[in-house]
Amino acid sequence: MQHRIVVLGAGYSGAIAAGRLAKRLHRDEVAITLVNAEPDFVERVRMHQVATGQTLKHRPFREMFAGSGVDLKIAKVTNVDVDRRTVSVTGSSGVETLSYDTLVYALGSGWNAQGVPGTTEFAEELASRPGALRLRQRLTALGAGQPVAVVGGGLTSVEAVTEIAEARPDLDISLVVRGALGDWLSAKGQGHLRKVLGKLGITVHEHAQVTQVAADTVATADGRSIPAAVTVWTAGFAVHPIAAASTLDVTETGQIVVDDTMRSVSHPDVYAVGDAAYAMGVGGKPLRMSCASGSPMAWQAADSIAARLTGGKMPHAPLKYFNQCISLGRKEGLIQYVTGDDRSVNAVLTGRIAAVYKELICKGAAWGVANPMLGMPTRRRRLVHEAISDSLAEALA
Repeated sequence: MQHRIVVLGAGYSGAIAAGRLAKRLHRDEVAITLVNAEPDFVERVRMHQVATGQTLKHRPFREMFAGSGVDLKIAKVTNVDVDRRTVSVTGSSGVETLSYDTLVYALGSGWNAQGVPGTTEFAEELASRPGALRLRQRLTALGAGQPVAVVGGGLTSVEAVTEIAEARPDLDISLVVRGALGDWLSAKGQGHLRKVLGKLGITVHEHAQVTQVAADTVATADGRSIPAAVTVWTAGFAVHPIAAASTLDVTETGQIVVDDTMRSVSHPDVYAVGDAAYAMGVGGKPLRMSCASGSPMAWQAADSIAARLTGGKMPHAPLKYFNQCISLGRKEGLIQYVTGDDRSVNAVLTGRIAAVYKELICKGAAWGVANPMLGMPTRRRRLVHEAISDSLAEALA
């Protein structure tokens, strides 16, 4: 009987995990099912480019996983019962229940309105392709001189506001930041960021906590009223709520608590990767939601599952950071070098070379997902009956 592995979500983390498992295990002994709501891979780190009218390469999952042994199921996950080890999904054929022996939870995150009045009614988001396409329509409809406000102070916010300003220099673009602009960057990084935003004509409102979003304005706690024919909300992400509705051990924000192999601390037959997982990096610091975290988490989870099923050596490589890659439009970029626990150091790469560097990182990440059976050498191992029995016994204990 085949060992059933179900992977939920085919973003960077889920797709990488599924592809890596297919290269680690024999398909006659393991059945790998990848569930995703959309039929194509979404380069989420490029949604600001989609919003400004750029066309991304089409990457259908059917082509990506052809010949890999991964069974693709286009469906929406509606429930996970980790006690019965089943997943409920809804697709073109209706409601279906999938049973698993090992589950990889990679449903990721979406935009977080943070309960600010008017946000869900009037603001646009960049956490999904539908959101990026809606924003594209609204930006296209704007006439010269119309105001656009981007709310948020993180990487997504900076990339979005610079991309929009570069693509539409005729608009009045502003960035609304709760703290200081680029306060997570080094002094050199902050200086370059301010320089680029200044060249692009972006008005920055610092120390401005947004309290309400209206159809044509953004209000802040200190009484400012910032004009906005379009408001782009990029102030953080929220994880999919399905995990919190289960009996999995989750954080207050709904992330699944995992050990250093990405295994749930409450349910040993469940692994979580990407934004959905609460994992510790070097120094005991939680990994941030990002592609930079999600990819190595997927490698760790896939290799851990394969090791447990085949009796191989368990991977315990520490997950750490090297840099933060930020696009500032198509012609500018900022590479902020960091410590292993993600603290900025006084070393940056800027300008055109940084933009090229960032582009190569994005292309490399997408290529790795789109070519799951290439790149990494295939080293399939046979399942060990004793290892499977031990794993199941541990899961049922």
